[in-house]
Amino acid sequence: MRPTAPLGRRRVAVMATIDVGVYRVLVAHDPDGPYPWPGQFYMLSTVERWGGGEDDRPYLPRAFSFLGAGREGQLSFMFEDVGPGTRRLAELQAHDELWLTGPLGNGFTEPSDGRRAIIAGGGIGVPPLAAWAGELDGRGTEPTILLGFRDAAHAAGSAMVSHGTVREATDDGSVGHHGFVTDLLNAELDADDHAVVYACGPPAMLEAVRALCAARDVPAQLALEAGMACGFGACYGCVVPLRDGGYVRLCVDGPVLDGERLYLIPEDVHT
Repeated sequence: MRPTAPLGRRRVAVMATIDVGVYRVLVAHDPDGPYPWPGQFYMLSTVERWGGGEDDRPYLPRAFSFLGAGREGQLSFMFEDVGPGTRRLAELQAHDELWLTGPLGNGFTEPSDGRRAIIAGGGIGVPPLAAWAGELDGRGTEPTILLGFRDAAHAAGSAMVSHGTVREATDDGSVGHHGFVTDLLNAELDADDHAVVYACGPPAMLEAVRALCAARDVPAQLALEAGMACGFGACYGCVVPLRDGGYVRLCVDGPVLDGERLYLIPEDVHT
């Protein structure tokens, strides 16, 4: 699924910002943009002070999958302050302004052949999965939702999934299952593997999901993100290798890709 984004960036206002554990949720008003499909992404930058200083080069826009969308043009994004670009975005307050380009890329597709939907992910990979859970719920499909996090502070991000029942895992055992989200996924597939798995999260987690689903012949749709300079396929900065040879650009061919197409998830691809 791919709604078409208008060419060029749009200047939009920030409506609100919310702290959720270690994450920041930014809500913007984009009345002129098309309604996005879960799994698509946007390129964001601030209108003011987007760079290291007057004598420094400006930052590249940052790519973010959207967390939620309202029919009145409301868009929300969730991120963690991990570097200069996300730190500047985290400084934004209501009435500040963003440059926004999107929606871009291809999103998730619905289950077929009577398969059930299993959503598995973690960390900053929650936003596209939360959007997809809401879309599936609106279409009468109740997905199984499995989320993994580093610790309790990061697990607060699961509250952003407002549709369905979430089962959690944490690396330190502070919330839910003590272990990896793939432990929960493996148990779910042991019980019933007539499913489609939708996943987004750190590269190591995505590679584990890809390999697990490949071993069981279970379809998997994996949402990958990478450092992107353009979002339109011009720079080739977000390529990933395919099983049958060659590469695809995540910004135009993804970011959601069928797991069976991938040779492996490169470590330098991140969400």
